[in-house]
Parts: sequence; structure tokens; C-alpha cells
Amino acid sequence: MINFIWLGMIICSLLVAVFTGKIETVTETVFASAEQAVTIAFSLISVLTFWLGMMKLIEKSGLINWVMKLLRPLVAILFPRLPKNHPATQAILMNLSANLLGMGSAATPFGLKAMKELQTLNPDPQTASDEMCTFLAVNTSSMTLIPTTVIALRAACGSANPTEIVGTTIIATFVACSVGVISERLLRKVSGHRQGRK
Repeated sequence: MINFIWLGMIICSLLVAVFTGKIETVTETVFASAEQAVTIAFSLISVLTFWLGMMKLIEKSGLINWVMKLLRPLVAILFPRLPKNHPATQAILMNLSANLLGMGSAATPFGLKAMKELQTLNPDPQTASDEMCTFLAVNTSSMTLIPTTVIALRAACGSANPTEIVGTTIIATFVACSVGVISERLLRKVSGHRQGRK
């Protein structure tokens, strides 16, 4: 669907340029934007390298293990039917910890592993279990304390204060995560009532 939206925007902009006699502006803008994209991509390398190095230090120092210990009670509340020492629990903890510390690239493999392990506990392999839906809601909204990728992008684009979005990011991701979990629980109840009536 998003591809059709982008295609529609491109066609509309080309038609407007043709009818207003500014088609040469489109060509200039395309090349200027391509040049800017390459510049940003190269400048991102150094910033992302720095942040990934910082995240590796956090991981090696054991801070991520400390974060996992803090998150364990939350995981027990969110996933009450999940066995305590099941591999899915460890994968969920690693995923949430990585997302919390802004390590999205590190969180993805743990998310995939968590889903795979949750599937082993799923009584109906053709339908997502309640735990899988909960994990999807939590992982998609992903509460974040340090938005490293966004900070890197802002720094690459020349922001005077690339870290000023940390506070608003914490609030926004907390609200998003809360709404995601509450919505999942409400939809679970509605689905349960419908199944009960059948």
C-alpha cells in the first residue's frame, strides 16, 4: 500500500511540475537530493560507529544484564503463562533490553528468536498465541531510553543539539508501549468473549 502512496505522490508532483512549467526544477531537485542522501549516508557511518561502539561497551560491561534483571518482573507480568526459564523468556528479555538501550539492530534477531520460541508453546500453530500478540505489541512500540539511530540521523543532518529528543522519545515510546499493551489486552478479551459465544 505504501508503494502506491509514494507512486501517487511522485506522479502528482510530476504533473504539477509539467502544468506549472517547472519540470527543470524536478531534475535539479532529484540530483540535489541524491547528492544530499549520499552525504548523509557517509556522515552517518562515523556517528553510528560511535553509538554502536558505546552499545557494545554497555553489553560487555554487563549493563545489559542489569537491565534484563530490572525487566524480568515486567516480563513475568506481561507473559504470566510463559515458563520462567523457557528460552523464549531469555529472548524476550534480550529484545526488550536492546530496544530500551536503542540497539534496534541488535533487538531484531532476539525478536525473531523470541517469536520462534513462543511458537513452540503455541497450541495452534496456524494462529498467533496471546503471548505472541503481546510480544508483537511490546516489540513494535518498543520503549526506548536512548534513541541512538535518531540521534545519529540528527547529528548527520547538522542538528545543533541532536540529543534534545531523548526526553520526548522516552515519553512517546512509553505512551506507545502502554497503548499497545492495553489495546492487545482489550482485543484479547473481545476475542475471548466472541469465542465463548460460539
